[in-house]
Amino acid sequence: MESVLGRYRNLIVLVGVLFAQVLGLAVQVKRTTDSEPTRLIRVWVVGTIAPLEKALTWTQTTSSNIWHNYFYLRGVRAENRSLKAELERMNIEQARLSQDADQARRLQALLGFKERFISQTMAAQVIGASGSELSRSVYIDKGERDHIKPDMAVITADGIVGKVLRVYRSTSQVLLINDQTSGVGALLDKTRLQGILRGTPAGEAVLEKVMSDETVPAGETVLTSGGDGVFPKGLLVGHVTRVSPGNDLFLNIRVRPAADLSKLEEVLVVTKIDERQTEPDQGSAARAVDILAERLPTVPRKVEAAQKDGTAPQTALTGAPKAGAPKSVVPQSAPRQSVPQTPGAPTSGTGTTAMSKPVAPKPVAPKNDNPVTDNPASATPGGNLSPEPGAPAAPSAEPVTPKRAVTPPPQPDAQDSPH
Repeated sequence: MESVLGRYRNLIVLVGVLFAQVLGLAVQVKRTTDSEPTRLIRVWVVGTIAPLEKALTWTQTTSSNIWHNYFYLRGVRAENRSLKAELERMNIEQARLSQDADQARRLQALLGFKERFISQTMAAQVIGASGSELSRSVYIDKGERDHIKPDMAVITADGIVGKVLRVYRSTSQVLLINDQTSGVGALLDKTRLQGILRGTPAGEAVLEKVMSDETVPAGETVLTSGGDGVFPKGLLVGHVTRVSPGNDLFLNIRVRPAADLSKLEEVLVVTKIDERQTEPDQGSAARAVDILAERLPTVPRKVEAAQKDGTAPQTALTGAPKAGAPKSVVPQSAPRQSVPQTPGAPTSGTGTTAMSKPVAPKPVAPKNDNPVTDNPASATPGGNLSPEPGAPAAPSAEPVTPKRAVTPPPQPDAQDSPH
């Protein structure tokens, strides 16, 4: 039996020759497009393979969506609950921090604290570097004619860069923070430990003057403290990378600057810094002044109201009466003056508390239960006031603060008549 190849050999050869000719024409012929000419063979190949690629891509996308939208979401409910709990906890923490911030602003306003704020900056282009490993500085295209002055802070959007060291006519030299002659007042964000950021000959930044008994974790954020007088407080410096024991009981803290000092192109020069006091929060319910006033000792309201009327004694606060002021009643603990009494007569302690009732300067009418009388007729011939027989003797005080002023008529010729 004759094979198929032998039977249709001429036809197969003809088809092969035609296919080779078409393929050769497709390689030689170019199809002109808007962008560039493309060979016809490429167009055919792309048209043939594109449907297969689309089918494979659709299959892959569908499988990925099924996985992520169904099987992968089996644990989303538990994750959602944990995220809700975390959100509630953060809301409570935010409310507490907001109250602490309001109280801090009120206390700062009460104590007259001043803060420094950046109010004006100038953009500058970095045009060169020092070209030496011993001196790490850059040059910017702003100088004296642009009102640049030495010791101005230079920053970027990522963090601080350095300060202006020298100023020329149209350029300025900026000393970077990783130079070994620089110094920046810095503090740690969480622990609030302060130190000095200096550079090393190798171009690294080190935070010095932190005691070795302190704990500084890696990754701690380092901010400016404002103590150097160049950078305002709170600007980002960098992050702690390594902590090791140093010399002289201090830690050796390596800091990675937040700004890439080796790839500086544009910087900002701080040309103006405002110093102003912190304004109190007007929306808060209580002010720091009111809180401080409640904690201070105050004068009783009765005495304060009596002083406004001019009828209260001054001995309650000063211990001595003013000239011309009415004399007040003293408490029981005031010193007493010896008064002749009858033998066996009990002593009456009818003293009243000071400041319980203001005493008017006019004379007071005598009472029946008071053993001392203001009537001169009842006095003894010697002018001495003696109590009635059988009546208790009333205590008397010093002339400075007696209960009632008694002025008997003077009788120098009479003698005392003791009972």
